[in-house]
Amino acid sequence: MLATAALVGLGVFVLAGVAVQFLRADLDWLHAPMSFYLLGPYGVWLQIAYFALAGTLVLLGTGYYRALSLQARSGAPLLLFAVAAVALCVTAIADSNLPRREPTLQGWMHGVAAQTAFLCVTTAMLLQSWRLRGDARWRRRFALAFALAAIAFIAVWVLAFWRDAPRGLAQKTVVALIVGWLALATVWLRRHGSATGCVSAGEGALLPPTRS
Repeated sequence: MLATAALVGLGVFVLAGVAVQFLRADLDWLHAPMSFYLLGPYGVWLQIAYFALAGTLVLLGTGYYRALSLQARSGAPLLLFAVAAVALCVTAIADSNLPRREPTLQGWMHGVAAQTAFLCVTTAMLLQSWRLRGDARWRRRFALAFALAAIAFIAVWVLAFWRDAPRGLAQKTVVALIVGWLALATVWLRRHGSATGCVSAGEGALLPPTRS
């Protein structure tokens, strides 16, 4: 149930995020960061999508916390996913600074929140991937999950320091890497839940009938 809801939230974000690239003909997608799409026409739809993604982060963190064995379980990824979710909501509602405009407190909050969201979610991805090693049922997922998380984490720092890169393209590439990991992790969690349910049902069928 958690994985299905998380997948829906992720789908909402992807649909809205892609749609505004075509709907906002006034913005150059190569150079305009996602923050600019939150302002003006269709901005409210992208804000809703940000909140949907925030919900996905919390649901995914909770789902993996519950799915892993006690030995592999850790509250750190869930906490970081939750912090990233809050930061994402602040990013959605605080207007960013615009070129050739005076910087504002709201713009500063937007920038700090966006950086916090990127850093916390990629760190959570790394930690959550690492915890998969401690559970025999999830260990085979570790290598791919950790590799993708590491690429996304490195990409965040490249985005922070490579100022000459096309801002829109660079940021959207990082977002795509993060969304890719989240989608894969959500699908795995959903399959794990289905498999667990099937096993439980099978075990129940093998139980002898009880006398009334």
